[in-house]
Amino acid sequence: MASDSLLVARDGGVMTLTLNRPAKRNALDTETLQALDDALVNAELHGDVRVVALRGAGKDFCAGADLDELLASADRSLDENEAAALAMGGVFLRIRTLPKPVVAVVHGRVLAGGCGLATACDLVLAPASAVFGYPEIQRGFVPAMVMTMLRRSVGEKIAFDLAATGRPMSAAEAGEAGLVSRVVPDADFERVAGEVLANLAGASASAMALTKRQFHELDGLPFEEGIRLGARVNALARAHPDFKAAIARFLKK
Repeated sequence: MASDSLLVARDGGVMTLTLNRPAKRNALDTETLQALDDALVNAELHGDVRVVALRGAGKDFCAGADLDELLASADRSLDENEAAALAMGGVFLRIRTLPKPVVAVVHGRVLAGGCGLATACDLVLAPASAVFGYPEIQRGFVPAMVMTMLRRSVGEKIAFDLAATGRPMSAAEAGEAGLVSRVVPDADFERVAGEVLANLAGASASAMALTKRQFHELDGLPFEEGIRLGARVNALARAHPDFKAAIARFLKK
Protein backbone atom coordinates (compact mmCIF):
# COMPACT_ATOMS: atom_id res chain seq x y z
CA MET A 1 0.00 0.00 0.00
CA ALA A 2 1.48 3.35 -1.09
CA SER A 3 1.54 5.91 1.71
CA ASP A 4 2.95 9.40 2.20
CA SER A 5 3.63 8.44 5.84
CA LEU A 6 6.42 6.03 4.83
CA LEU A 7 9.16 6.78 2.34
CA VAL A 8 10.80 3.82 0.61
CA ALA A 9 14.18 3.94 -1.13
CA ARG A 10 16.54 1.24 -2.41
CA ASP A 11 20.24 1.68 -2.99
CA GLY A 12 23.19 -0.71 -3.00
CA GLY A 13 21.32 -3.61 -1.45
CA VAL A 14 19.83 -1.41 1.29
CA MET A 15 16.10 -0.71 1.47
CA THR A 16 15.54 2.40 3.60
CA LEU A 17 12.11 2.86 5.17
CA THR A 18 11.63 6.35 6.60
CA LEU A 19 8.73 7.17 8.90
CA ASN A 20 7.43 10.40 7.41
CA ARG A 21 5.11 12.16 9.85
CA PRO A 22 7.57 14.68 11.33
CA ALA A 23 4.83 17.08 12.45
CA LYS A 24 3.54 14.30 14.73
CA ARG A 25 7.03 13.05 15.67
CA ASN A 26 6.42 10.10 13.32
CA ALA A 27 3.62 8.69 15.49
CA LEU A 28 2.52 5.26 14.34
CA ASP A 29 -1.04 5.26 13.02
CA THR A 30 -2.90 2.48 11.21
CA GLU A 31 -1.85 3.70 7.77
CA THR A 32 1.83 3.87 8.67
CA LEU A 33 1.83 0.41 10.27
CA GLN A 34 0.16 -1.08 7.19
CA ALA A 35 2.68 0.63 4.93
CA LEU A 36 5.53 -0.70 7.07
CA ASP A 37 4.18 -4.23 6.90
CA ASP A 38 3.75 -4.00 3.11
CA ALA A 39 7.28 -2.64 2.68
CA LEU A 40 8.78 -5.47 4.76
CA VAL A 41 6.94 -8.02 2.60
CA ASN A 42 8.41 -6.35 -0.49
CA ALA A 43 11.87 -6.40 1.09
CA GLU A 44 11.64 -10.17 1.41
CA LEU A 45 10.45 -10.59 -2.18
CA HIS A 46 13.23 -8.50 -3.75
CA GLY A 47 16.43 -10.53 -4.01
CA ASP A 48 18.55 -7.40 -4.47
CA VAL A 49 17.52 -6.14 -1.03
CA ARG A 50 20.04 -7.47 1.50
CA VAL A 51 19.29 -5.27 4.52
CA VAL A 52 16.48 -2.98 5.66
CA ALA A 53 17.19 0.33 7.42
CA LEU A 54 14.44 1.96 9.46
CA ARG A 55 14.67 5.71 9.98
CA GLY A 56 12.51 8.67 10.97
CA ALA A 57 12.08 12.04 9.26
CA GLY A 58 12.53 15.29 11.15
CA LYS A 59 13.92 15.80 14.66
CA ASP A 60 12.83 12.48 16.17
CA PHE A 61 12.82 8.83 15.19
CA CYS A 62 9.35 8.05 16.59
CA ALA A 63 7.31 9.12 19.63
CA GLY A 64 5.11 6.01 19.66
CA ALA A 65 1.53 5.23 18.76
CA ASP A 66 -0.73 7.95 17.40
CA LEU A 67 -2.48 9.39 20.49
CA ASP A 68 -5.52 10.57 18.52
CA GLU A 69 -6.12 7.01 17.35
CA LEU A 70 -5.55 5.65 20.85
CA LEU A 71 -8.04 8.08 22.37
CA ALA A 72 -10.66 7.23 19.75
CA SER A 73 -10.18 3.53 20.50
CA ALA A 74 -11.33 3.92 24.13
CA ASP A 75 -14.97 3.48 23.07
CA ARG A 76 -14.36 0.41 20.91
CA SER A 77 -14.86 -3.21 21.93
CA LEU A 78 -12.14 -5.37 23.47
CA ASP A 79 -11.98 -7.51 20.32
CA GLU A 80 -11.65 -4.46 18.07
CA ASN A 81 -8.82 -3.02 20.15
CA GLU A 82 -7.01 -6.35 20.34
CA ALA A 83 -7.13 -6.60 16.55
CA ALA A 84 -5.82 -3.03 16.27
CA ALA A 85 -2.96 -3.78 18.67
CA LEU A 86 -2.02 -6.82 16.63
CA ALA A 87 -1.42 -4.53 13.65
CA MET A 88 1.65 -3.25 15.48
CA GLY A 89 2.45 -6.73 16.79
CA GLY A 90 2.32 -8.01 13.22
CA VAL A 91 5.04 -5.56 12.20
CA PHE A 92 7.20 -6.76 15.10
CA LEU A 93 6.71 -10.36 13.99
CA ARG A 94 7.41 -9.47 10.35
CA ILE A 95 10.75 -7.91 11.36
CA ARG A 96 11.68 -10.98 13.41
CA THR A 97 10.86 -13.49 10.66
CA LEU A 98 12.27 -11.51 7.72
CA PRO A 99 15.34 -13.50 6.55
CA LYS A 100 17.28 -10.25 6.20
CA PRO A 101 18.66 -7.97 8.93
CA VAL A 102 16.55 -4.97 9.90
CA VAL A 103 18.50 -2.07 11.39
CA ALA A 104 16.93 0.80 13.33
CA VAL A 105 18.97 3.92 12.56
CA VAL A 106 17.49 6.19 15.20
CA HIS A 107 17.92 9.77 16.37
CA GLY A 108 16.28 12.27 18.67
CA ARG A 109 13.47 10.84 20.78
CA VAL A 110 12.82 7.11 20.54
CA LEU A 111 9.79 6.63 22.76
CA ALA A 112 6.92 4.25 23.57
CA GLY A 113 5.89 2.29 20.46
CA GLY A 114 8.75 3.95 18.60
CA CYS A 115 11.17 2.50 21.13
CA GLY A 116 9.36 -0.82 20.71
CA LEU A 117 9.78 -0.61 16.95
CA ALA A 118 13.52 -0.05 17.39
CA THR A 119 13.73 -2.89 19.92
CA ALA A 120 12.06 -5.22 17.42
CA CYS A 121 14.90 -4.64 14.95
CA ASP A 122 17.99 -6.84 14.77
CA LEU A 123 20.38 -3.94 15.36
CA VAL A 124 19.85 -0.48 16.83
CA LEU A 125 22.31 2.27 15.91
CA ALA A 126 22.05 5.51 17.87
CA PRO A 127 23.88 8.82 18.12
CA ALA A 128 24.94 9.86 21.59
CA SER A 129 22.20 12.54 21.70
CA ALA A 130 19.29 10.08 21.30
CA VAL A 131 16.82 9.51 24.15
CA PHE A 132 14.94 6.26 24.75
CA GLY A 133 11.96 5.37 26.93
CA TYR A 134 8.62 3.69 27.49
CA PRO A 135 6.48 6.48 29.03
CA GLU A 136 3.14 4.69 28.54
CA ILE A 137 2.60 4.23 32.28
CA GLN A 138 2.63 8.03 32.69
CA ARG A 139 -0.37 8.21 30.35
CA GLY A 140 -2.35 5.49 32.09
CA PHE A 141 -1.34 3.01 29.41
CA VAL A 142 0.84 -0.13 29.22
CA PRO A 143 3.83 -0.89 26.95
CA ALA A 144 2.18 -4.26 26.44
CA MET A 145 3.15 -4.98 22.83
CA VAL A 146 6.86 -4.49 23.44
CA MET A 147 7.43 -6.24 26.79
CA THR A 148 8.20 -9.60 25.19
CA MET A 149 11.09 -8.04 23.25
CA LEU A 150 12.15 -5.69 26.03
CA ARG A 151 12.62 -8.51 28.58
CA ARG A 152 14.73 -10.43 26.08
CA SER A 153 16.88 -7.39 25.32
CA VAL A 154 17.66 -5.99 28.76
CA GLY A 155 16.57 -8.59 31.33
CA GLU A 156 13.79 -8.56 33.92
CA LYS A 157 14.97 -5.91 36.37
CA ILE A 158 15.81 -3.18 33.86
CA ALA A 159 12.77 -4.02 31.71
CA PHE A 160 10.42 -3.66 34.67
CA ASP A 161 12.10 -0.42 35.72
CA LEU A 162 11.55 1.05 32.26
CA ALA A 163 7.97 -0.18 31.95
CA ALA A 164 6.88 0.71 35.50
CA THR A 165 8.47 4.17 35.77
CA GLY A 166 8.48 5.40 32.18
CA ARG A 167 11.78 7.13 32.84
CA PRO A 168 13.91 8.26 29.89
CA MET A 169 17.31 6.73 29.14
CA SER A 170 20.27 8.36 27.47
CA ALA A 171 21.77 6.57 24.49
CA ALA A 172 24.77 5.67 26.64
CA GLU A 173 22.59 4.04 29.30
CA ALA A 174 20.50 2.29 26.65
CA GLY A 175 23.69 0.90 25.15
CA GLU A 176 24.93 -0.35 28.51
CA ALA A 177 21.55 -1.99 29.18
CA GLY A 178 21.54 -3.82 25.85
CA LEU A 179 18.73 -1.83 24.23
CA VAL A 180 21.12 -0.34 21.66
CA SER A 181 23.72 -2.20 19.60
CA ARG A 182 26.08 0.74 19.04
CA VAL A 183 26.21 4.30 20.35
CA VAL A 184 28.18 6.63 18.09
CA PRO A 185 29.25 10.28 18.52
CA ASP A 186 26.78 12.49 16.67
CA ALA A 187 29.42 13.82 14.29
CA ASP A 188 30.32 10.30 13.15
CA PHE A 189 26.86 8.77 13.20
CA GLU A 190 25.86 8.87 9.52
CA ARG A 191 29.26 7.64 8.40
CA VAL A 192 29.25 4.71 10.84
CA ALA A 193 25.62 3.84 10.05
CA GLY A 194 26.45 3.78 6.35
CA GLU A 195 29.43 1.51 6.97
CA VAL A 196 27.36 -0.93 9.05
CA LEU A 197 24.60 -1.10 6.43
CA ALA A 198 27.11 -1.58 3.60
CA ASN A 199 28.83 -4.36 5.53
CA LEU A 200 25.55 -6.18 6.12
CA ALA A 201 24.48 -5.71 2.51
CA GLY A 202 27.77 -7.20 1.31
CA ALA A 203 27.47 -10.36 3.39
CA SER A 204 26.28 -13.70 2.04
CA ALA A 205 22.47 -13.59 1.88
CA SER A 206 22.19 -17.30 2.69
CA ALA A 207 24.56 -17.11 5.67
CA MET A 208 22.75 -14.02 6.97
CA ALA A 209 19.35 -15.70 6.69
CA LEU A 210 20.60 -18.81 8.50
CA THR A 211 22.25 -16.69 11.20
CA LYS A 212 19.09 -14.70 11.89
CA ARG A 213 16.85 -17.77 11.85
CA GLN A 214 19.05 -19.72 14.24
CA PHE A 215 19.50 -16.72 16.52
CA HIS A 216 15.77 -16.47 17.14
CA GLU A 217 15.09 -20.21 17.18
CA LEU A 218 17.50 -20.51 20.13
CA ASP A 219 14.94 -18.73 22.35
CA GLY A 220 14.09 -21.07 25.21
CA LEU A 221 15.95 -24.08 23.85
CA PRO A 222 17.85 -26.28 26.33
CA PHE A 223 21.64 -26.23 25.86
CA GLU A 224 21.85 -29.62 24.15
CA GLU A 225 19.05 -28.78 21.69
CA GLY A 226 20.78 -25.50 20.91
CA ILE A 227 23.98 -27.35 20.04
CA ARG A 228 22.03 -29.76 17.84
CA LEU A 229 20.31 -26.86 16.09
CA GLY A 230 23.73 -25.32 15.50
CA ALA A 231 24.97 -28.55 13.94
CA ARG A 232 22.05 -28.58 11.50
CA VAL A 233 22.63 -24.94 10.53
CA ASN A 234 26.35 -25.64 10.18
CA ALA A 235 25.62 -28.47 7.75
CA LEU A 236 23.19 -26.34 5.73
CA ALA A 237 25.72 -23.53 5.45
CA ARG A 238 28.46 -25.87 4.22
CA ALA A 239 26.24 -27.06 1.37
CA HIS A 240 25.48 -23.59 0.02
CA PRO A 241 27.37 -22.23 -3.02
CA ASP A 242 28.07 -18.97 -1.13
CA PHE A 243 30.18 -20.91 1.38
CA LYS A 244 32.15 -22.76 -1.27
CA ALA A 245 32.87 -19.58 -3.22
CA ALA A 246 33.90 -17.62 -0.11
CA ILE A 247 36.28 -20.34 1.10
CA ALA A 248 37.80 -20.63 -2.38
CA ARG A 249 38.42 -16.86 -2.47
CA PHE A 250 39.99 -16.94 0.99
CA LEU A 251 42.35 -19.78 0.10
CA LYS A 252 43.58 -17.91 -2.98
CA LYS A 253 44.81 -14.96 -0.88
